[in-house]
Amino acid sequence: MFRTIMALAIATAIAACNSQKETKMPDPTPEKNVPIVFQADSAYRFCEQQCSFGPRIMNSEAHEQCGRWIAGQFGSYGLKIVEQKANLTGYDGTTLRSTNIIAQYRPEQKERILICAHWDSRPWADNDPDEKNWHQPVMAANDGASGVAVMLELARLLAASAADSQLPSPEVGIDFICFDAEDWGTPQWSDQPDDSDSWALGAQYWASHPHAEGYTARYGILLDMVGGQGARFYREGFSHRYAKQVLNNVWQAAQTAGYSSYFLQQDGGTITDDHVPVNMVAGIPCIDIIPYYPDCEASSFGPTWHTLNDDMQHIDPYTLKAVGQTLLQVIFTEKK
Repeated sequence: MFRTIMALAIATAIAACNSQKETKMPDPTPEKNVPIVFQADSAYRFCEQQCSFGPRIMNSEAHEQCGRWIAGQFGSYGLKIVEQKANLTGYDGTTLRSTNIIAQYRPEQKERILICAHWDSRPWADNDPDEKNWHQPVMAANDGASGVAVMLELARLLAASAADSQLPSPEVGIDFICFDAEDWGTPQWSDQPDDSDSWALGAQYWASHPHAEGYTARYGILLDMVGGQGARFYREGFSHRYAKQVLNNVWQAAQTAGYSSYFLQQDGGTITDDHVPVNMVAGIPCIDIIPYYPDCEASSFGPTWHTLNDDMQHIDPYTLKAVGQTLLQVIFTEKK
């Protein structure tokens, strides 16, 4: 995925975080003004379907097949699809055939919000506790697929609400962006220095070349690793610096929706992620919903980060639910 400016401990075993188990919590009742319920099982299946293609590493057939599937799913819900293709250069000089997938809900609406995640897989499990696995690709069930899965479920629910006259519709347009080429950043085993610019290549490209001339949005929300077992979301540093009000509003929405136990009023790390170019280049205030595991020796991103254990066995539907219902609370209470 990316590196954190805070120091990360590299574990010799994933057992250091075994206490982070699936959290079985009762579903709270959404507020009356948001009568839409996020379906965790559906989001889980979207995550599983992405993984069925295999690791979606750049320039691979699995990557191409999954990209077509993602665009097709968004399109099946009536969203306008824009595929932004570009040849980008990886840290090692590799030409990366990149596709940012943009799915627009109510494209005619001027007032818009942006929800985004990356959809590519890490080519190397360079944080795996077994050194023999460091050059193996990561399935990326959490670190990639989970964020896209939440967005797909949101799009499905938006389509359902639009078809039901008894349900409300958001007052603003929404752009779902699946950023590509996020996870080709310099691996830990490389003899090259870890340049933060080697990460989030698709987001960097989009921020400099938006899919629509003069594009802007009120704010953005980045979803990264939003399906892991034991995940808790702290207030990320760049989010606090560039989009403090957005951060406050989303964390308040989590409390209103009943998920304050997932969204903690505590500061986490300062992370190089897709939201950085969205903030600094595109000029759109954007936060990062990303987990922080302060007591995990393997990584503060959790025990499966950049390991072969980032698979469906370590996805928690309750985490997907907490994030998805929080975003519904945000979307359906946004006013023109």
